[in-house]
Amino acid sequence: MIMTNTIAVTSTRKKCIIILMVVLVPCAILNLVSTPDMSEETILQNGIAELQVKLEHLQSKYINIQEEINILSHQLLSLTENSHNIPDLQFLMPNTTTNITSIKLPSIYNFLPHILNDHNSLRPAFLQSKSRCGVSMVLGVPTVKRDVQNYLMSTLKNLLDRMTPAEAADTIIIVMVAEIDIDYVTYIAKQIEVQFPVETDNGLIEVISPSSNYYPNLTKLRDTLGDDHQRVLWRSKQNLDFAFLMSYAQTKGTFYIQLEDDILAKKNFITTMKTYALQKISMKENWFVLDFCQLGFIGKLFKCVELPWLVQFFLMFYNDKPVDWLLDHLVSTKVCSLDKDSKHCKIAKAELWLHYKPSLFQHIGTHSSLKGKVQKLKDKQFGKITLYYAHNNPDASVETQITSYKQYTLRKAYKGESFFWGLLPQPGDYLKFKFVHPIFIKKYLFRSGNLEHPLDQFYNTTVEILLVNSKSIDRNRNDVTEDGYIIIGKFDSLGVAQGTVDKKYGKVAVIRLSVHGESDNWAILSEIHIVPDESS
Repeated sequence: MIMTNTIAVTSTRKKCIIILMVVLVPCAILNLVSTPDMSEETILQNGIAELQVKLEHLQSKYINIQEEINILSHQLLSLTENSHNIPDLQFLMPNTTTNITSIKLPSIYNFLPHILNDHNSLRPAFLQSKSRCGVSMVLGVPTVKRDVQNYLMSTLKNLLDRMTPAEAADTIIIVMVAEIDIDYVTYIAKQIEVQFPVETDNGLIEVISPSSNYYPNLTKLRDTLGDDHQRVLWRSKQNLDFAFLMSYAQTKGTFYIQLEDDILAKKNFITTMKTYALQKISMKENWFVLDFCQLGFIGKLFKCVELPWLVQFFLMFYNDKPVDWLLDHLVSTKVCSLDKDSKHCKIAKAELWLHYKPSLFQHIGTHSSLKGKVQKLKDKQFGKITLYYAHNNPDASVETQITSYKQYTLRKAYKGESFFWGLLPQPGDYLKFKFVHPIFIKKYLFRSGNLEHPLDQFYNTTVEILLVNSKSIDRNRNDVTEDGYIIIGKFDSLGVAQGTVDKKYGKVAVIRLSVHGESDNWAILSEIHIVPDESS
């Protein structure tokens, strides 16, 4: 009965693949027909290219299924040695003989033999997923615990803000928390769920973490390349982390993009990458890597069906070199000839490793995940980053006890000439805007942090107003301060405070930001927008 069920499953899965192929043909083209600014010929070419990649993806899934069936068949054959204990087995497998010898090819167990001791080693220890799959773009975002600053939430917000709804519907973001402390992993997952509830609920964002048994004994690593042991440990673990993440992502979609947890993306980056990839496929260019950022391993795009090349290579040499060096060596191994010079090698690699300009991603992190390492790497091809937003605010005088850094004063920020950057806000500090002529306020917006310093936000800070007729305010109200200000809002977890002011309050003389807790960071005010109610 075992073999009968196996054959039935195989037949069913083949039928499913055929059905998916039939469905994907019109879908791939239909999705592109609505894309603006594209000729019919280009739409058709890209549709065919997308279909080609999806068929390759289905073929990869089929191979994986066949591998599982072969493993099961091998296990069944091995049982024939004890077939006298299983009477039905000989009947199910009449043509089998004992003492069958077969070649066993290398697998992950050859490079990580320790995982043989635990069959759950390759299962995520933590998985927050809605089982979304079949998308075009899979973004891999590995993250680890950082001693100084963690940029993950601002990175996720930036990625989501730079997507259209259509792009988001065709994308999965896989956050891999590469830590074995399950409490920390759960904490990060909860943060993501709270800050991005819709994206978590619809499966756009997934969170995974590896089992502690996935990693070998890292204390026994060989020191290589003249690096100190701490750096060898850091880069070796990173290789293993990337291999785990890619292995999980392989079946999720068509293209995989490796990112980091401290980056910025340009608007519509999803469509730009997908279009570029399909164009190269339709032009019959046999690429292996599409590079959308010139730094390290950021913004590297691969076909999901080719991720096994990378996973296998990383596992083979995880102790030997950093991940970006291994990628370069893999491409070199594919095309470089030993009997030709470096110039020919460079030309050959350029055909497999295509660079897109200008860059779509920028590195913003200053503090590396390697303890003590400070890196100020910037991709010059990314272009200028908007660090503040200017508005024509009502005439007002400004005041604060927070010491400003260099020329980044509150006055310039209010006038839209720069952003405010203050040193370590403390409880009791405030930023006060006193209007020359009291006004009715329609709405307000205060945005803290900026793209280069996303964590320099105002935390535990309220927005308060002082009315012209403040003496009439009941001081016993919960939303009224001791000095007569009415609390109308506060900064949220993303560093933004925005809202409206009820006309019933009358004219406002002062609007104030009051700090109620200590901060580990400096604070930036990158946008100040106060809109008067002209109708009053």
